[in-house]
Amino acid sequence: MIPDTARRYLIAYDIPEDKRRTRVAKCLQTYGDRVQYSVFVVDAKPAALVRLKVAVGAEINLEEDSVLLCDLGPVSSLEESKFSFIGRDRPVTPNEAIIL
Repeated sequence: MIPDTARRYLIAYDIPEDKRRTRVAKCLQTYGDRVQYSVFVVDAKPAALVRLKVAVGAEINLEEDSVLLCDLGPVSSLEESKFSFIGRDRPVTPNEAIIL
């Protein structure tokens, strides 16, 4: 049996320039769920995470922009109750296999 190596990441960015911010948001939308204006949840295996980092890195200004990647752990061990909202909630993809 092949171990499930997908991990869940909370990704947030602080990008002051509109065009770069829009390009980064579009890039992240191809990998995961937008849960806040500048916050995404992404489930990715190591190779997909590398591709994501390269793609985002190509869009940002390394001197001005900041992108935070927080590893929340293996997707297979996460419970939906780990995410809660105050106010309107945003859907997060269930813990199922995602092909990136």
